Amino acid sequence: MQKTELEKYYEKFDEDHRLKTRHGQVEFFVTMKNILAAANGDFSQAQEGAASARPNAPLKILDVGAATGAYSVPLSRQGFDVTAVELVPSNLQKLRAKHEKVKCWKGDARDLHFLDGAAFDIVLLLGPLYHLHAEEDKLKALTEAARVAKKGGLIFCAYTMNEYAVTQYCFGQNKIKENLASGQIDKSFKTVSRDGDLYSYVRLEDINALKEKSGLERVKIFSPDGPADYMRRELNAMDQETFELFKNYALEISERPELLGAGSHLVDVLRE
Repeated sequence: MQKTELEKYYEKFDEDHRLKTRHGQVEFFVTMKNILAAANGDFSQAQEGAASARPNAPLKILDVGAATGAYSVPLSRQGFDVTAVELVPSNLQKLRAKHEKVKCWKGDARDLHFLDGAAFDIVLLLGPLYHLHAEEDKLKALTEAARVAKKGGLIFCAYTMNEYAVTQYCFGQNKIKENLASGQIDKSFKTVSRDGDLYSYVRLEDINALKEKSGLERVKIFSPDGPADYMRRELNAMDQETFELFKNYALEISERPELLGAGSHLVDVLRE
């Protein structure tokens, strides 16, 4: 069977390494802090009826688009009951080879029929929406996540952001004129997603529109990396103490409205 472009990409791309780089560590630190806060019930009663339903059992977390387990593995090691779903066979093989207490499934975020409804306290979509271009497909992923989440459960939806792509790649690599000429960028400097493209880049208004059409309620929205991806060289030059301060700074400013959408990623936390 011929491999998809996504499969070819992730066979070469090392997600575990990305989150070990300093800019990746910032993204992981801020995202994990928010996941653990949700697990502890710190999101304004967001999990009312979910975490309290089985107080003696570990919270059930579903990681859809788990890749090689960058989040699944550490969450499992912290005692959570973790299920991982991954579309790319090579990623799934690497995750299973780690022999962690993570239940693994091959599957697509748009169709989780093999999972029971209302089963998970927290659902992570920290990758699938990067690669789904059509609004219909993104809504299918959100609908499936909502179906398998418990009443009051939280859904973490990560997106890749338009302005980071335009500034860093189109202008940063001096390709903006050819991007405009080819129609990859429109007159408002918005990326135009096409079949065959690996990533779908969005603006805050696109995320807001998806939330409204999904019928889900926003609990919070945050930038997991903030300015980190623009400061790779500077982060690498920091001593460890300064870098730890930067990580805490990134966490502190992660929900500031004037900065939302400026980083390379954005995470929308939703519930029914």
